[in-house]
Amino acid sequence: MLIQLAWKNLWRNKKRTIIAASSIFFAVVLSVFMRSGQKGSFDYMIHMTVSSQTGYIQVHGKDFWDKRSLDQSIVIDSKEQKQFREIPNVTSVVPRLESFSLISFGSATKVASIIGTEPISEDQMTRLKSKVIAGTYLDNTSDGILVAEGLARLLKISVGDSIVLFGQGYQGMTAAALLPVAGIVKFNFPAQNEKSVYLNLPTAQWLFAAPDRITSLSFMIGNIRYLKPVTGEIRSVCGDRFEIMTWEEMMPELVQMIQSKIAAASIMLMILYLVVGFGIFATVMMFTNERLREFGMLISIGMRKIRLIWVTFIETIFISFIGATAGSIVGFIIVFYGMRHPIHLTGETAEMMLSYGFEPLLTFDITPALFTDQVVIVTIIALVSAIYPLMFIRRLKPIKALHSL
Repeated sequence: MLIQLAWKNLWRNKKRTIIAASSIFFAVVLSVFMRSGQKGSFDYMIHMTVSSQTGYIQVHGKDFWDKRSLDQSIVIDSKEQKQFREIPNVTSVVPRLESFSLISFGSATKVASIIGTEPISEDQMTRLKSKVIAGTYLDNTSDGILVAEGLARLLKISVGDSIVLFGQGYQGMTAAALLPVAGIVKFNFPAQNEKSVYLNLPTAQWLFAAPDRITSLSFMIGNIRYLKPVTGEIRSVCGDRFEIMTWEEMMPELVQMIQSKIAAASIMLMILYLVVGFGIFATVMMFTNERLREFGMLISIGMRKIRLIWVTFIETIFISFIGATAGSIVGFIIVFYGMRHPIHLTGETAEMMLSYGFEPLLTFDITPALFTDQVVIVTIIALVSAIYPLMFIRRLKPIKALHSL
């Protein structure tokens, strides 16, 4: 009976109900939009960084990450690499042989990072082919090299020039070769753009006298939420023979930067919830005072205060449910559209992102927890605000209420 009475009360004054539910509706939409934008931007930042460098997960020889020596290179046969590629949610697996070498052209010499890789797999992970600004991309039989634009500019190298690579190979062997420049690639990250050289994996293995060896196997996954299960699957395949590291372990500086941004975003979200809380409380207080005479009359004709309190509380639950449900549906539509059509940023924010090597985009995340968390938080705020009408009714004097208007 109380539930039916509360439901009828809502629609007895439709305008009041719509206004009350709207305050919760806009609170949910705003919090979902803000939280989804924050998480989507962080995930985008992580994805752009790991896809251009290490991958989400990397398998390499023990102590390689600290020593960066070819002596810690490993052998992973094609059968085992196929097992890795068949792990659910793994989108690409990139074998690399990486080292440092002197690169010379004419009288100029620089130290460069030499990366031997499979051209097709590398392009799937880093979109390296799209970064070629002159010349052609590598193929599986190419013996040429790709030189980063900044390094090519420093050495005054052009496509077709032959450059000398000189360094140390596997187990102290001399690594020296004269190789043609097949193309020039341009990276957004300045450090990467001034020292990177790419060549075919077999060519790198020949150059560094390391046949069939690689220094790392980098993994890309469909979504960052799959990081833990995929890492577990990789560990079950290779056991304890190799070292397995996630992007968080390989990039502690990026983790610290994101954590600091999350802390700042959390403060902004708390301010938002505070504003939302005051808005909902003001709405509840206004409509409670508006119903003063109604409450006084109901108590005067014999309705017990405890029943009236329950009816009012159930009304608040209904209003919260209507506002939160509608807000989550509209929030989902907005976020889903934003995920498919990222917002292009301009001004100082865009310049700052470009300086870090990121495209100035505001992307969104559509994780279900984002919606449920915001709905629960805003609903709790609404229910806490319902304490006011409960205390108001408990202290209400019927005679005074009837003569108040």
